[in-house]
Amino acid sequence: MNGSSRVVVTGLGPVTTIGVGARDFHQAQIKGVSGIGPITRFDAAGLSSRIAGEVELPDALTPNRREALAADRCTHLARAAATLALADSGLDLAAEVPSRCGVAVGTGAGGLDTWLANTRTLIESGPGRLGARFIPMAMGNAPAARIAVDLGLTGPCTSVVTACASGAEALVAAYQMIVCGEADVVVAGGTEAAVNPLTVAGFARMGALSRRNEAPALASRPFAADRDGFVLAEGAAVLVLESAGHAARRGATVLAELRGYGRSCDAHHITAPHPEGAGARQAITSALAAARLGPEDVSYVNAHGTGTQFNDASEALALHGALGRAAATVPVSATKSMTGHALGASGAIEAVASVQALVHQVVPPTVNLDDPDPAVGLDVVAADPRELPLTAVLSNSFAFGGHNVVLAFTTWA
Repeated sequence: MNGSSRVVVTGLGPVTTIGVGARDFHQAQIKGVSGIGPITRFDAAGLSSRIAGEVELPDALTPNRREALAADRCTHLARAAATLALADSGLDLAAEVPSRCGVAVGTGAGGLDTWLANTRTLIESGPGRLGARFIPMAMGNAPAARIAVDLGLTGPCTSVVTACASGAEALVAAYQMIVCGEADVVVAGGTEAAVNPLTVAGFARMGALSRRNEAPALASRPFAADRDGFVLAEGAAVLVLESAGHAARRGATVLAELRGYGRSCDAHHITAPHPEGAGARQAITSALAAARLGPEDVSYVNAHGTGTQFNDASEALALHGALGRAAATVPVSATKSMTGHALGASGAIEAVASVQALVHQVVPPTVNLDDPDPAVGLDVVAADPRELPLTAVLSNSFAFGGHNVVLAFTTWA
């Protein structure tokens, strides 16, 4: 393999609030299903925001009692996503050279449930009562490492932590592994299980969360004039990436090409995006250049679209700055309006949605967009999906810390 290798997507494994598995996830998007509801994982009565997106795993992917005690929920979600992605790809790992297969999984915070439970135990019962598995369950690299152990993959294995850009950043790491010749196949994506009292209270204290507690399905409102914050969610998504040559040799069905990416840092503020979208604009421009695309070639943008006042405004400015006149006519949608914001998993979940848009030639809607913010000035697809000839899709992921990652996917020919 040489440095000019092309990278293709051959498998999708979404584990989301609106659907588990590629088929169910896609159908839910097209129907405009909301995955947001009252929090059930703990008593949220004392919180200002009492809604979230929770994942229900099917029995076949639910860990047994022994597995549940040995790993954090974020790892369970990642393992489920990897199982689905590999099945979708048709890849026979028994026929692969393990050292040519890698893993890259991003997470914003790792095993938060484990950290919280053991902190309580330490305070209430003392250090002698801590779980012996506390550290390996809580560490941020556990999802990637457990997938590698489960599957016997001995190639490069890495974990990425760049807040809400982590899942997209992991796909960049996988792309680089393949292009530089370290791996032929990489299992890559993101995971997050942050629906717990500490995380919800923390984001609420910042004023970042929607407080539409009486109407959960209407709470996530990217690009709406009356948006009031994002809705926290859990979830995971894993994609199988391969070199084009490897995919061809095994007769794989190629879903799309990961044509290129762009990355930048705002270097502006630890939580607020650059008010003019400068860093995001740079990442979009870099992704277009890497993919050898012009603004007029972009068929659809899957926006980061969190539903906060500052983020949506900044992203709109970035798109206008990077795409110029094309920004007013390129279809844009925000799938977080349905799934909620899965933090470090969101970039991978939205990468799956972007690939599915190319495969099915349809743009998913942005739900709850009854009153679009006129200042946005974008063609945001609302209410109903839009069937279009799609050839190139940008997937935006922007994060606390000013991390910006934009992935460029194209149809495969």
